[in-house]
Amino acid sequence: FFFQAEDGIRDASTSRGLGDVYKRQEYRKLGRTDIEVSSICLGTMTWGEQNTEADAHEQLDYALANGVNFIDTAELYAVPTKANTQGSTEEYIGNWIKARNNRDKFILASKVAGRSGLNYMREDKELTRLSKEHIHYAIDKSLQRLQTDYIDLYQVHWPDRPFGAFSGKLEYRFSPVPEDTIEIETTLDALNDLVKAGKIRHIGLSNETPWGTMKYLELSKTHSLPRVVSIQNAYNLVNRAFEVGLSEITNHEDVGLLSYSPLGQGILTGKYLNGQMPQGSRMALFGDGPLAYRYKSDRTLKATEMYVEIAKKYDLDPAQMAIRFCDIQPFMTSTIIGATKMDQLKACIDSIHVDLTKEILGEIAKVHRELPHLSLIHI
Repeated sequence: FFFQAEDGIRDASTSRGLGDVYKRQEYRKLGRTDIEVSSICLGTMTWGEQNTEADAHEQLDYALANGVNFIDTAELYAVPTKANTQGSTEEYIGNWIKARNNRDKFILASKVAGRSGLNYMREDKELTRLSKEHIHYAIDKSLQRLQTDYIDLYQVHWPDRPFGAFSGKLEYRFSPVPEDTIEIETTLDALNDLVKAGKIRHIGLSNETPWGTMKYLELSKTHSLPRVVSIQNAYNLVNRAFEVGLSEITNHEDVGLLSYSPLGQGILTGKYLNGQMPQGSRMALFGDGPLAYRYKSDRTLKATEMYVEIAKKYDLDPAQMAIRFCDIQPFMTSTIIGATKMDQLKACIDSIHVDLTKEILGEIAKVHRELPHLSLIHI
């Protein structure tokens, strides 16, 4: 791959072919490692809530057969998280691994929960933290559920310190750091223990800021600790905050984005326009959901209308256009897609074949100039 200086868009014309099946995917280096992951990553957070174990196994089989070699999960899942479903997603994946005996055929990512008010993921109903004890406990539970000896990419799901990723605000709001905050160096040292033990291969971040990312990189260099290879943050047509600061880190430090919510929690499909509420959709099932405030504004709906019109004009599926837009960004390592139905999954995976011409990208740029970062500034 190379980047075009004039528009910053990745040229995918040199995508590598790994046999007939794998021509259906593109592959990119995970940070500075020798691991290559598919540009589409299979997200799993609905498994155990909206999807059964049979559904999960069908999705996994299809994705792997169509060149997707990257699977992302978390100890927290299924979502919305509940005491009786937490960990079920990892269990589904673990049963699939055992049944297929195919652990060497894909790259597996999971996450450890940051500081929270949740008391059902740790011993003795402790609230989750990023201390050494909690991280060691979490990895052992994940490995047990996943029925594997190692996880390729282990990510810090969110920081231990106060942070703004779930607040819906673009700007940083100063607040004193609580005295009991777990230091990043302590977290990084615990992750180093897991690398040395062979339980994880590489580490990543999620819902992190430029300062936090650079702090991890600084400590890894000065203390000879594992280096962050990726960051998993929200990114889509109506939430492009990653471009403000984190994209420069990607450029200089090779910490690529694993974008979640490329469809803005389904908003960008257009299915919620004009007051529609499709039966079985996440918003119909769970209301606004824990992060829907990011996309719940008149400006967001206006932008969505405009993006859907662009897709219609060029005879594109709005969802595929939105995913492909994420996929071609120069800071993108992999775009995490999720589906509750097989036709949705197939469409998401096939989005890599969508050709976003300069004309289409130009129209997308016009919408963004008119309504920049609109999902973050309305709160």
